[in-house]
Amino acid sequence: MAKHMKWNLTTTQIIAFGFFCAILIGTILLCLPVSSASGQTTPLIDSLFTSTTSVCVTGLVVVQTSAHWSLFGQIVILCLIQLGGLGIVTFTTAIMMIAGKQITLYDRLLLEDAMNLNTLSGLIKFLKKVLKGTFLIEGIGFIGYSLVFVPEFGLVHGLGISLFNAVSAFCNAGMDVIGADSLSAYLTNPWVNLVTMFLIVMGGIGFIVWMDIASLIQNILTKKIPIHHCLQRLRLHTKIVLLTTAVLIFGGACLIFLLEFHNPDTIGLLHVPQKMLASLFQSVTTRTAGFLTFSQKSMHPTTVLICLFLMFIGGSSIGTAGGIKTSTAALLFLSARSTTKGDTHVVVFHKRIPHQTIKKALAVTMVSSLVLIISTILLYELEGGPLLDTAFETTSAIATVGLTRDYTAHLHTPGKLIIILLMYLGRIGPISMAIIFGNRQHKALVSYPEEDITVG
Repeated sequence: MAKHMKWNLTTTQIIAFGFFCAILIGTILLCLPVSSASGQTTPLIDSLFTSTTSVCVTGLVVVQTSAHWSLFGQIVILCLIQLGGLGIVTFTTAIMMIAGKQITLYDRLLLEDAMNLNTLSGLIKFLKKVLKGTFLIEGIGFIGYSLVFVPEFGLVHGLGISLFNAVSAFCNAGMDVIGADSLSAYLTNPWVNLVTMFLIVMGGIGFIVWMDIASLIQNILTKKIPIHHCLQRLRLHTKIVLLTTAVLIFGGACLIFLLEFHNPDTIGLLHVPQKMLASLFQSVTTRTAGFLTFSQKSMHPTTVLICLFLMFIGGSSIGTAGGIKTSTAALLFLSARSTTKGDTHVVVFHKRIPHQTIKKALAVTMVSSLVLIISTILLYELEGGPLLDTAFETTSAIATVGLTRDYTAHLHTPGKLIIILLMYLGRIGPISMAIIFGNRQHKALVSYPEEDITVG
């Protein structure tokens, strides 16, 4: 019976249900008195909010992570972040592998859809590389943080903070156990900034890009590929992701630097190199990470608009980041450019992009935009406050960023429920939409006549 029910569920339903179950289990655990530092039961809505923001690797919080939760509660949150960052299907399959259980064809198909891959070839090998790479990079981050946090907080506490921050940064969760002001105390600390940005970028750039670059480096070292041909051997996906990521990070940093240069409440009082570092960090963290080194509330409105744009795009596919993804934004830009040039097809790096992929990018963007607009209006009507702050909050939630203009802490129950739903949709939505619109063509039984309409 269970097996029959299993096959009746679509991949989208299984993934969505998996995240829902993880959130539910996390909520129950966080409701327990042992999870709070005071030993009292945390209200259900706050436990649900914290569990959702952890599993959906968002980072918005209604209670201070370092002060409200006990060691047990923080461990629960850390496990939920790691689970959410890797993905329910990926994590479950990994557990089955560790336990020595056979990975069935059904499990392989589910994993293929969950990671939006196009083939089953080498799937389990790919998963093993993802897990090894994840723990390796988190380990590097852990060591890097330890060099600062252990001398400052002591051995045990410093190692705990380092581990929590390393996992949270790599998974683009943006939660920490340092204090109420995130990384504000380390605004001018180059090492903490660089380690955090390294983890954020590595988590958000996508697992496929990792593998592609690692394979290229290996081939260069073994002299299978000459260095001057290395860029030609990268996948088109990798080229687009790397180029778009670089443009967004450094372009965003330049705009933030210029707009906030004289703002005394953000970076105005810093030296120029420190301003550059803070601007770069802000640009990186808006790519769905959620850590902050200066007040988001104090930014100029024009800077906020830039951050909204960066948050909405987010990171890259098949990684730990949210948003509509860099490849989606790049395809929309390329499609618009080809249309204005009068080209029949979208061509980039001498490769033609399938029309179905362009349609998928457009669908993901339009659905995400519609949900964002509706939720912003609804939250504004229910909670009030400046409209810009409301839009910042909803964008941060649906893109699983975690940054806030001091709005989250003042939410009432209806507002919390809206943000919870947005965080859930933000983690599930892009995956589900990619599955729904990806590689599934239905043959039409009827052919209709074609007629053009006027646009623009």
